[in-house]
Amino acid sequence: MRQLFFFIIFFLGLVIHIQAQEISIKGVVVEKGSNLAVPYATVVIVDSQSNQPITGTTTNEDGAFNIETDSKAVYLKISFIGFKTLTFNSIDFNSSNIDLGTLYMEQDAQALDEVVVRAEVSSTQFKLDRKIFNVGQDIANTGASALEVLNNVPSVNVNIEGQVSLRGNSGVQILIDGKPSVLADESSNALGTITSDMIERIEVITNPSAKYDAEGTAGILNIILKKEEKKGLNGSISLNTGIPDNHSIGVSLNRRTEKFNLFTQFGGGYRSLPRENTSENTNFETESTVTSEGTEYRNETFFNITLGTDYHINDLNVLTLSGNFAYEIEDQPSRTDFSSYQGSVLESQWYREEATDATNPKWQYELNYKKEFKNNEEHTLLFSALGSFFGKDQESEFTNTTTYGDIVNVDQQTETTFQQADYTFKLDYTNPISETFTIETGVQYLINDVGNDYEVRELESGEWIVNPNLTNNFEYNQKVLGFYGTGSYEADKWGVKMGLRIEDTNLHTLLTNTDEENNQKYTDFFPTVHSSYKFNDDFSIQAGYSKRIFRPRLWDLNPFFNIKNNYNIRVGNPNLQPEYTNSYELTGILKLGKATLNSSVFYLYTTDVVERVSVFQDNVTVTTPINVGTNGAVGFEFNGKYAPLNWLSFNGDFNFNYFEREGDFEDQSFDFTGNKWSGRITSKIGLPADFDLEITGQYESDYQTVQGESEGFAFADIGLRKKILKGKVVVNFAVKDVFESRIYQSTILNENNYNYNRNFRGRFFTLGFSYGFGRGEAMTYSGRR
Repeated sequence: MRQLFFFIIFFLGLVIHIQAQEISIKGVVVEKGSNLAVPYATVVIVDSQSNQPITGTTTNEDGAFNIETDSKAVYLKISFIGFKTLTFNSIDFNSSNIDLGTLYMEQDAQALDEVVVRAEVSSTQFKLDRKIFNVGQDIANTGASALEVLNNVPSVNVNIEGQVSLRGNSGVQILIDGKPSVLADESSNALGTITSDMIERIEVITNPSAKYDAEGTAGILNIILKKEEKKGLNGSISLNTGIPDNHSIGVSLNRRTEKFNLFTQFGGGYRSLPRENTSENTNFETESTVTSEGTEYRNETFFNITLGTDYHINDLNVLTLSGNFAYEIEDQPSRTDFSSYQGSVLESQWYREEATDATNPKWQYELNYKKEFKNNEEHTLLFSALGSFFGKDQESEFTNTTTYGDIVNVDQQTETTFQQADYTFKLDYTNPISETFTIETGVQYLINDVGNDYEVRELESGEWIVNPNLTNNFEYNQKVLGFYGTGSYEADKWGVKMGLRIEDTNLHTLLTNTDEENNQKYTDFFPTVHSSYKFNDDFSIQAGYSKRIFRPRLWDLNPFFNIKNNYNIRVGNPNLQPEYTNSYELTGILKLGKATLNSSVFYLYTTDVVERVSVFQDNVTVTTPINVGTNGAVGFEFNGKYAPLNWLSFNGDFNFNYFEREGDFEDQSFDFTGNKWSGRITSKIGLPADFDLEITGQYESDYQTVQGESEGFAFADIGLRKKILKGKVVVNFAVKDVFESRIYQSTILNENNYNYNRNFRGRFFTLGFSYGFGRGEAMTYSGRR
C-alpha cells in the first residue's frame, strides 16, 4: 500500500511537471506603420525575480515565433537592432497556449541613425603594413562592379580600358581574399562579375610584407569578399539597365545553419561597350599621312554562377569549397574610315569593317581548410588550392572597301584559340606567440600554363591563304615557388614587422611554328621592413620598405596579337625581362575633429623598366614593350575626409610624382625628367525623403612619356539614390562622365614621324532597382566591364 501511495504521488508530480512544460507563447512581430514582418528579432523569456534570461528564440521570415516555458514567474522581451525593445510583464497564464497576436515594433530613431552612419559610409583605417578601405553603401558603389568600387578607393585609379593603377603605376597585383583569382585576371576582364554588395573591404598595400607574392611593382590590392553570418535564408535580387546597352539581372542567396553556410550568386545580361578611336600617322621623310577614325563595339551576352559552402567541422576547423562559372558571347561589329594624304592632297579613302564573334568560357574552383588553435583565434593554419581556366574561341573577318583613289588593301581573316590554366597551392601558418609578438611563415607554388594559337588568312584571287609571317602558336609556361617568413612586434604605441621572401621562377615560352623559344630561370630575395608609431589616438606614422618584381605577362611576350587597325599594331616581345622596384614610404595619419587626413612621401627606384616603344615604318606604327633603363620617382600623396554635417561629407585625394628616366634604345636616348599629378574630390549629400546625392570630380594631368606625351583631362560623375521600405528596396540612377570629357590623347614625336591617338567611350547612364529579403540587404549587381 505504501508503494502504491508513493507511486501515485510520483505520477501526479510527473503530470504536473509535464503540464508545466506545455505552456507555449506565440505571436507575430511586425513593424509599426508599414506592417512589414520583422524577421530574426530576438525573443527572450526572463525570470521575474532574477531578471536573468531563461530561454530564447528568434522570429522566422514571416515575423512569427513560438516559445515554451515551464514557469509562470516570467516576462517576455522582444528586441531587434534599430527598434525599441518590447516588454510584456503581464501575461495571462490561464491557458497553456498563449497567443499574443500581432505585436508592433516601433523604430528607435536614435539607434537607427547610428546604424545608418556606420553602414552607409565607406571608411579607411590603417594597420601596420596596409590601409583598409571598408566598403559601405556610398552611391559611388551602388550599382557598381569591383572596378568601379576600386575607382573610389584612395590612391587607386581605373582608366577607360579597365586598367588598374596604384599611385599612378599600373604594375598592380589584384588578389581575391588574399589569393590570385580568375576574377582578378586582367586578361579575362572579369572584375565586373564581382559586385559592390559582395565586397566587405579592400586592402591597399603599397609596400607588401614578405607574406605576399613579390609580383606587382606598384603594390597589392586585396579584395576581401563578405562571409555571410546571418542565419536562415537571406538574399536579394536586382535589375539594372543603362545607355549604352547595359542590362542585367542578378540574384544572391545565402542559407546559414550551425554547421553550413551555403551561398550562391548568379546572373546574366547584355552590355555594349562602344569606343571611338582617332589616329594620325605622318612620315616626315615622304611627307605622307594616314588618318583613321571609327567606332569599335564590344557587345557581350554574359552569364555567371557562383556556388559554395563553408562547413564548420567544429569551432576550430572550417572547410570551404566553392566554384564559379562564367560564359560570354561576344560580337564586335566595327568600322574604321581611313584617308591617305600626300602633303595636303587627298590621294585615297577607304573603310575597314570588322565582324568578330567569340565565346569565352571561364571557371574557377577553390578548396580552403582553416584550422584555429585553442589558445588564440589568430593562431591559424590555412591551406588553399585554387584552379582556374579562361578560354577564348574567336573568329574575325576584316573587309576593306575603297571609296576614293586606287589604293588596294587586302581583306583578312583571323582565328584565335586561347586557353589559360592557373593553379595555386598555398600553406600559411600564423602564430601570435604573445600579445605583442607574431610570427608568420608559409610556402606557395604557382603554375601558369597558357596557349595562344593565332592564324591570319588573306584573300588572294578569291581564296583565303594563310600568312605565315603573322601566324603562330605561342605557348607560355611559368612556375614560381616561394617561401616566406615574417616576425612582428606590435605594442600599444610602437610596432615593427620584418620579413624575407624567396622566389624561384622558371619561365618557358615557345613559338611552335618557328621553334623559337625563350627560357628564363632566376631566384630572387625580397626583404621587407615595416614600422609604425602611435603618438596618440589622433596621430600616428608608418614607414615601410619592400622589393618588388614585375614579371612580363602573356600579352607582353606574345608577338602575335591582333590586326584590328593595320596601321597601328601592338605586338609582344618574347625576350622581355622582369623589372624590379625598391619601394620606400613614410605615411602620417591625423584626425582633426570631423576630418581624417593622411599623407605619404614615397620613393620608387625601378630597374629594367618595361616601356611600350613605337617604331614607324611605311606609315605603320608598331608598338612593342622593351626594357629601357631605370626610373626614379619621388612622390607625395594626400588623402582626406571631412564630414562637417550629418548629411554632408567630402572625400578628396591628391597625388604628385616627379620622375627621372635614364635609358636608351637603338641609339635613341630616353633620358628625361617629368612629373604627373592627379586630384579627385567627392561630395555626398543626404537629401530629404531618403534621397542621397553624390558628385565626383577628377583631374589627371598631362605627362611626358619616353617618346612623346599623354594629355590631361577632367571629368565628373553624378549619382542619385532613393531608399524605399527602410532600405529593403533601393533605386539608383547615375551618370558617368557627365560632360563627355574623359578623353585619352597621346602623341609620339620623332625625327622621322609623328603619331597621334585619341579614344573615349562617352557618357554612360545607369538605372538600377534592387530588393533584399530575409535579412539580406538590397543588392546592386553590375554587368559593366
